[in-house]
Amino acid sequence: MAVDELQAIIQRCQILEEADFKGEDFNLFQVAGQKCLEDGYAAQLLEVIQNEKNKVIIKNMGWNLISPLVRCIFMYKQEDDKREHCLRILDQLAQLCNPKELFLGLVEQIEQTSGEQVCQTVMLLLQPLQTVLLKLQNKKAYSVGLSLAMIMNQLTPLPVPYTKQQIQEDKLGLCQCCNAVVDFAKPFVNEVVKNMEKSSEYNDMELKEELIKFCMQSLKYPLLAAQLEHLEGVEEHPFRHFATEITGILWNMGELIPLVFVHHKGKSPNWENQEFADIERKNSADSLACLSYLMFVQHFGVECLPVVFSPSYLLLCNMTHIEVLLKRTEESVLSKGLDLFESCLLRIEDNSLLHHYLELRGFINVTQDLVKIMTLCPMEHMRKKSLNILQLFIDKFDTEGKYTLFRCLLKTSNHAGVEGYIIKNIKDQIHLTLTKEYDNIWFTGHHLISLLDLVLSLPEGAETDLLQNSDRIMASLNLLRYLVIKDCESDNQTGVWTTLGKIEQNFLKPLRVGLNMSKAHYEAEIKNKKENRKEAHSSNTVCSVTVSGEKMPAMTTGMQLQVLHSALFTFDLIESVLARVEELIEVKTKAVMDEN
Repeated sequence: MAVDELQAIIQRCQILEEADFKGEDFNLFQVAGQKCLEDGYAAQLLEVIQNEKNKVIIKNMGWNLISPLVRCIFMYKQEDDKREHCLRILDQLAQLCNPKELFLGLVEQIEQTSGEQVCQTVMLLLQPLQTVLLKLQNKKAYSVGLSLAMIMNQLTPLPVPYTKQQIQEDKLGLCQCCNAVVDFAKPFVNEVVKNMEKSSEYNDMELKEELIKFCMQSLKYPLLAAQLEHLEGVEEHPFRHFATEITGILWNMGELIPLVFVHHKGKSPNWENQEFADIERKNSADSLACLSYLMFVQHFGVECLPVVFSPSYLLLCNMTHIEVLLKRTEESVLSKGLDLFESCLLRIEDNSLLHHYLELRGFINVTQDLVKIMTLCPMEHMRKKSLNILQLFIDKFDTEGKYTLFRCLLKTSNHAGVEGYIIKNIKDQIHLTLTKEYDNIWFTGHHLISLLDLVLSLPEGAETDLLQNSDRIMASLNLLRYLVIKDCESDNQTGVWTTLGKIEQNFLKPLRVGLNMSKAHYEAEIKNKKENRKEAHSSNTVCSVTVSGEKMPAMTTGMQLQVLHSALFTFDLIESVLARVEELIEVKTKAVMDEN
């Protein structure tokens, strides 16, 4: 019987000195103890452990029971007495075992767990692990850091609940587990804070740095991927509570503001391997970006923020973080980048952001990232939001800043829709200039002429793909029409009449030629399709279309004809505006000649 075997080993070891215990004794104790647990004799094993005579034996050998003990706890149901006995054994081992040996046993058990049992195992072992760590004298900081790193590494592969339903269900227990880990860390945080209060020159940085690492890791996972908005019907949002605790730890240790504004001022590992150094840098960038989001969007710890910083300085500080977030493709992370950018911009007054900021690479990079989201992101609400933020960004700059930004976007966006949108903005700025009394040198005279050279041109002359560039072309024609109507040749405030010959040569004439060629081509295509359909005696003839290397659904001849007619309609629309522009130019030029 398992209990008899255990008693025999205990009796044999009771007469031995602690130094005389052999490897064989450890193995026999482990096997007998495991058998007791597996055969349902947890109560008897508990009695053996609680016996004062066995204190030395349990101190040296008890840690070997951790693995079978955890297995049995998960095997029994919640209300089973045997499970309760196992939990009491675990508590006793935490009190009686050699702290160093038990620490290694607990960490090893956490390391070996996987899948759906990760959170259950971590939550089960947090209390005994905390008890053991508080007893440690040597290498305490290292042991606390190792424990937290091991726990977070085990949690990281788990999917973060995102929807309201997922958060409420907490299927794998991640929400509950994260907040339990924070409670586990609190005594060590309190120890650091207490020591800092005792001495203004707190030199024992090891434990503090380990706790900062834990906070940084928590910011990257799960908070970067978590949904942190208030949820209706959820009284205490677990991830919002977790975020409050993490920012609170950083504030209590005096690290919140330095991390937000000065980045990580602690020691950075000197990796010999460049790949490891890059990974460390990226992880740190993700964590700091998430911290800025928590403070400036969700307002965690915002009451600690000094009120001396100007809105433009806050935008400048956050530009690196915004860039990090906007380069990601996951909705949960990308949305945080857009929210952070929008939050920073809303603090700034319109027309007040100095053009000098555009000399900083981060401002240009973020603008280009916005354009990529607007044009490539598969989520429509993200595309719309990024467009709104781009307009907000434009509105904040002074006139020279707007001018510089427009030039930059016209040269770099490589997207007709974006170019068309920027040209509409240029038209709005010219309108403001012409209808207000103050002088604006950036949207009149030679500066505007330089901008119009970019706007009123066709990328490849008459051979430009007019269909693909239709948004840009229509916006350019509408701008030219506005200039011809609004700016009299006698006034020539914008300078458009001075450069009219160049506009006709580089834009209007090639556009007319291109339109004639395109219309002729598409009309011929329509004629061919109709003839082919008659020959095939069916409108169900299909063809395959490939876009960006991906095969699109097959198109019937009827569908192809519909597309071709739609293209012709676009050409007719362009042609009608072009004809109106040409007519206006002719009328105005003739009127001036008649006056002369």
